Amino acid sequence: MIATTEDGRSLEVTVRHEVLRVEPWGANSLRVRAGRHRILDDVPGALLPAKPSAATAEADGRTGRVVNGALTAVVEIADTDTGIDAQLKFVRTDTGEELLSEQRAHFWWPGARLFMPSRNGYGRLEQRFTAYDDERIYGLGQHTHGRLDQKGLVLDLVQRNAEVSVPFLLSSRGYGFLWNNPAVGRAEFAANGTRWVADDARQLDYWVTTGDGPREILGHYADATGHAPMLPEWAAGFWQSKLRYRTQEELLSVAREYHSRGLPLSVIVTDFFHWTHLGDWKFDPAEWPDPAGLVRELGELGVKLMVSVWPSVSPLSENYRELHEQGLLVAAENGVPFHAPWKDKGFGVEMPVAFYDATNPAARRFVWGKVKENYYDLGVRAWWLDGDEPEIQPGHPHNLGFHAGPGAEVFNLYPQANAQTFHDGIRAEGDDEVVLLSRSAWAGSQRFGAALWSGDVGATWESLRAQVRAGLNVAVAGIPWWTTDIGGFHGGDPDSPEYRELMVRWFQYGVFCPLFRLHGFRDPRPGFGPEMTGGPNEVWSYGPEALEAITESLRLRERLRPYLMAQMRVAHEQGVPPMRPLFVDFPGDAAAWDVSDEFLLGPDLLVAPVLEPGVTSRRVYLPSGPVWTDAVTGARHEGGTTVEAAAPAERIPVFLRDGAQLPIRPE
Repeated sequence: MIATTEDGRSLEVTVRHEVLRVEPWGANSLRVRAGRHRILDDVPGALLPAKPSAATAEADGRTGRVVNGALTAVVEIADTDTGIDAQLKFVRTDTGEELLSEQRAHFWWPGARLFMPSRNGYGRLEQRFTAYDDERIYGLGQHTHGRLDQKGLVLDLVQRNAEVSVPFLLSSRGYGFLWNNPAVGRAEFAANGTRWVADDARQLDYWVTTGDGPREILGHYADATGHAPMLPEWAAGFWQSKLRYRTQEELLSVAREYHSRGLPLSVIVTDFFHWTHLGDWKFDPAEWPDPAGLVRELGELGVKLMVSVWPSVSPLSENYRELHEQGLLVAAENGVPFHAPWKDKGFGVEMPVAFYDATNPAARRFVWGKVKENYYDLGVRAWWLDGDEPEIQPGHPHNLGFHAGPGAEVFNLYPQANAQTFHDGIRAEGDDEVVLLSRSAWAGSQRFGAALWSGDVGATWESLRAQVRAGLNVAVAGIPWWTTDIGGFHGGDPDSPEYRELMVRWFQYGVFCPLFRLHGFRDPRPGFGPEMTGGPNEVWSYGPEALEAITESLRLRERLRPYLMAQMRVAHEQGVPPMRPLFVDFPGDAAAWDVSDEFLLGPDLLVAPVLEPGVTSRRVYLPSGPVWTDAVTGARHEGGTTVEAAAPAERIPVFLRDGAQLPIRPE
């Protein structure tokens, strides 16, 4: 039966043993939870507490509705061949237009929701919705499939290197949808229906919003899951990294070389194996004898030191026993609490390592205490959270046991909780500059200052093309700070003319990404272990011709930094990402929804990266409405047209909206 709750703003529906609750959760937004016998409030999710709204609810026993601004949910209890069943649909309040509707799987069984019990209140959960032939679906985190529109795809809801599950989508039908459930599962966007699946969980939980276009929907999502902090100005510059600088002197020599050449540099990275043992969370004094002096000299050069901090803990670590005895490690449902192989320092073969349990507040405090003592107190202020999916091998999340719940139910939450470790620790020091470069994320990670990068991707043209789409979907999924390994991670011969061309084009694209960062494991590449370093990967490693083009990219980025920081302010305050698909600003232009190889950086810059070798021009679609000006040639074009834009080796096509004045051309 359907009844309003005591506050008169929500509905509660009871059908047999199922309880369904529909309640307002932010402007123009509704949250839906369904459970067996009761609604649970202890299931982890991404949503922040709801702010009050002027929602109203009404019910007559068999039908009910909740109206919250522009969004209305209608619930009906219908007779079926097996009794009764409750079904929901979401419509625009003003027009009654259907946005999203639950769909029964079968006329007999099951209905739109399915609970297949396994044990102790857990089970396989399914939620089905109607499929719409003309619908396009964007967001959902970061994936390597190379598509922007994800209609027709099946996506695993699990964290892997370069595959980041952020289960928020934006639909071309005018709604946003969050699967507020960190359980392992999958999302299916088929022609005959949409289905969300949690392999083993206790409760269904999702959130729907609408608004006046994509910008407002993205703003509602940021309100519901958290706004990104304001990016510090230093983080908008160029970041230098390679796999890996082995000693303090080696890293300093690179920073000094940038300075002597007059090349911009904001951040340089101390990567993995700088520690004594995995899980010690401190510099190895044999290789890094004076980290405070290192930070001090870099600061005199105007450079921040970023340090790689992994969540893994070797049994050789000085912290392992205490973490283990206090129950602060990720447990195993079966077997010992070791979840990945690692070749640690001082040990010639791989050994199993554990992970600290970031979902446990006590573990977060323990780890931050070590990080503060061994890094923060020495002046380190930038953090690289690598391997934080967590990187378990083999990938059996169902065998993990977390403080927050069984691995099957909460696994996807881990990177968000790991970011919280650093965010809360830094803020407790009275420091409001939080920059965390993370290899994984979940819904809400942005509120902890997590920047995402695209993981260990290939050093190929195909990979570059995939990054463009991946970055745009990350932006739609609510994470405004994003970057790639310029040049790709796996491979790349610095002496190869073909690879040098790819590197230059990747740099030209990277200029317009929210974060601008060079990294990679270049040829020659030794085997995995503490001595690995990889080939050279500084901007001068690719020959004088490439260096000239890369230098112009560096200087262009410097000229654009004031504009970029203004867009970061918008992201912080309004939840609109700086880099975004064309349709975010031009939802009324049907063609803009299909463009996947261009993007906007803020409202005034349209960027069309070169994604094929050997080309000197490319076709560019210019959205209807504005007049677009080629930022270099000055040629003007009416919107709603496709032009063949020049793309010589030294630049990619960039267009300015309605006479905007930005310093694209070299000084």
